[in-house]
Amino acid sequence: MEIYNIPMGIGVIVALFIFLVVGFATLYLVRRSGKRFIIAGKQLPFFLVGTMLLAQALDANATLGNAGGVYEWGFFAGFQFPLGLALCLFLVGAVYAKPLNRMNLITLPDFYYRRFNRPTEVVSAVLMTVSFIILVAGNLAGAAWILSTLFPISFVAGLVIMASVVFLYTLAGGLFACASTDITQIYPAMLAFFTGVIWLLIAYGGWSYFKDAIPAGYADFSGLTSMENGALLNWAGILALAIGDVVALDFMERVFAAKSPETAQKSCYYGGAFTLLIGLAASVLGLMAFKLLPAGIEDYRMVLPILATGYMPFAAGLLIMVGVVAAGLSTADGGMLGVSSVWGRNIIQRNIIKVWKKHYTDKERADLDRRLLWITRMMGIPVMACAIALAYVMPEPGIMLVLAFDVVFAGCLVPLTLGLFWKKSNAYGALSAMIVGTVLRIILYFTIPEHLAGADTLIPPVVSLAVMVPVSLLTQKQDPPKHEVIYESPDDVAVLSTLK
Repeated sequence: MEIYNIPMGIGVIVALFIFLVVGFATLYLVRRSGKRFIIAGKQLPFFLVGTMLLAQALDANATLGNAGGVYEWGFFAGFQFPLGLALCLFLVGAVYAKPLNRMNLITLPDFYYRRFNRPTEVVSAVLMTVSFIILVAGNLAGAAWILSTLFPISFVAGLVIMASVVFLYTLAGGLFACASTDITQIYPAMLAFFTGVIWLLIAYGGWSYFKDAIPAGYADFSGLTSMENGALLNWAGILALAIGDVVALDFMERVFAAKSPETAQKSCYYGGAFTLLIGLAASVLGLMAFKLLPAGIEDYRMVLPILATGYMPFAAGLLIMVGVVAAGLSTADGGMLGVSSVWGRNIIQRNIIKVWKKHYTDKERADLDRRLLWITRMMGIPVMACAIALAYVMPEPGIMLVLAFDVVFAGCLVPLTLGLFWKKSNAYGALSAMIVGTVLRIILYFTIPEHLAGADTLIPPVVSLAVMVPVSLLTQKQDPPKHEVIYESPDDVAVLSTLK
């Protein structure tokens, strides 16, 4: 369905140009340092970290996919995205943020290396790579879809434009660029969705105008209680995001970048609260669409674009369109940076170049840091190429988000959690849990009966836990667990931290 709106499209292009300029302006802050590029020198305050966590959670899936999912399948089919992501941030803040921030990590696979061993680090890095390329692809697809509905251009052209903007400003400033662009991206998006809901309520005389058009079972809790209304699938999505997204490169980058453990924790709560509110506004727009949209909308992704271009004043509609694009780009940049960093540090520099040792001179540390910057930037090229290819083949934002975190939910969550809080966990147990959980998830993807869809998400992490505990206990002599985590990165050599 074509809804071309050239003036609104020009407004989106102007916003893209602003994002590009703001991101490039942070180039000088990197100072030829890989650590500054990846985690901004671990010096960011509460407002910046909280804003970046909000920006990572509020993406094209939680806005475009959310409203469309509500309209297509029911309230919790769409609201599951912001709900799951908000719950994840609350969980990270309550349990994980403080201990992980104290460890002075640069990437999340660093934890698996320090706590377990190098093979565990590599496996976790590969799984997280798969997960986050899917995430980046889903967000690029959502943003590109908006551009292709406003201009008479192909989806592929929109995809190339969006990917180019994200690629250029992220390559310039790294996490500094993400922080600066997130401020210009996420708060207009927040204003957009709140303004859209309020304006429609005022323009049409309140909620009573919309509620009678909502089909039975679409606006109640049956989406969480009735198998016929997709409860199992909705719960699977919520839990995959709420728990599986704990193992998220982009969230954890921001946790590591916070200047203190307390800052990291409070920032998670801030991001979670606003993710919930803005996501709820997008879900309400999906419910309003039943009254406003003409019958026969075949593509659920068109719900927000049609509402914005056909039922709102130009300014409000433009804010919605820019908001969806901004939400997608703000998540895509963090995903691209996260995967590039993991490959630069945990795969190439640690396992291919193999320059790590126990003692470094100051000059050697500086050389390693500069080399990490160069490698990480170079890795942005294949990462973005893979994301573009996947977005072209599978341009489904909402579906792709849950799939992305199913991968790490199945294999990486249990080793992270037990590695932090169970002294007897070891590398044998962690690696077994990763492999079994991931392989089982793949098998269930192809074999699960349709009426049990969702169980394929919920079963693998339970099996992963059931594998890691006995394997760890049975291999205590072969691999005694580390009661101290040795900090072997060039930035914190020979520092020990006792496991609690």
